[in-house]
Amino acid sequence: MGITIKIIYFMSPKVIKMKCNSKLLISLLFAGLFFPGSLAAQENAPAGQAASRVVEDGGTGPYPALMISEPTLPTHTVFRPKDLSPFGNRNKLPVIAWGNGACANSPWEHVNFLSEISSHGFLVIAIGPMPQEGQRGGGRSQSVQLTDAINWAIAQNNDKSSPYYNKIDVSKIAVSGMSCGGLQALEMAPDPRVTTLLVCNSGIIGEGGGGMPGMPALNKDHLLKLHAPTIYILGGESDIAYKNGMDDFGRINHVPVFAANLDVGHGGTYRQPHGGEFAVVATAWVKWQLKGDTEAGKMFTGNPCGLSQRSGWKVEKKNIP
Repeated sequence: MGITIKIIYFMSPKVIKMKCNSKLLISLLFAGLFFPGSLAAQENAPAGQAASRVVEDGGTGPYPALMISEPTLPTHTVFRPKDLSPFGNRNKLPVIAWGNGACANSPWEHVNFLSEISSHGFLVIAIGPMPQEGQRGGGRSQSVQLTDAINWAIAQNNDKSSPYYNKIDVSKIAVSGMSCGGLQALEMAPDPRVTTLLVCNSGIIGEGGGGMPGMPALNKDHLLKLHAPTIYILGGESDIAYKNGMDDFGRINHVPVFAANLDVGHGGTYRQPHGGEFAVVATAWVKWQLKGDTEAGKMFTGNPCGLSQRSGWKVEKKNIP
């Protein structure tokens, strides 16, 4: 049965009425199209240098982060500690490749969240060029861009002329993403170089793909290809992806898997200061999985685990002590 919806464009007072069936509406919501965000001011880059921007205050971690458009990877946005001097043989940057909501070719919705994670000592590489000030981004991305991010990080670590030379831990790599980007992360997760998987506000849709055109058409059998510890960070029962994500969780029995739910809906907390609660959980997970931080791991280990005692969170886990 068709339903009528009103779409209000935030950049224009024009209101457009359109008819769509409920399945399409669900797909649009799942893709994260209705969650606008804001960006911090961009710094003017001298000719020949990379454009960069500090998001908020650079994050709460010990390594204030910078968002940067690297000339060697203009198709992506890099979040990394502004000062790279603390990193080297004894302290390297693990890699986190990120796919955006709506499979958008821009991380404009997630900059607070990604900057915060980076400030704890991670090289975060998001699909899409760095957004300009106030730009919401556009275009469609592909899952393979996560692989492009990983390949670039490995090449930079080996390049003696790169500022990242010998500063990246190429043995510690996460693929991650929100909504449609979470499906992209799932699609790329069988890569043997992947150390851990973060699926945010997402999950495989039914048995035959579905969702918006351009979404990875995965089926549930794909879950058997996962080989690394996995976390689902979901927005509770009001999240349009909740059932899909929890169904995935129920089917995964061969790797450590954790499901964390906070009742905030599909939009998560990405645009809140420092990425909100989702950033707290994601950061703890990657510190545990990619840095071996057992203190951070206490959020997920033990009975009850630390996250279950944090206000508002509901958790389930398998194959985790």
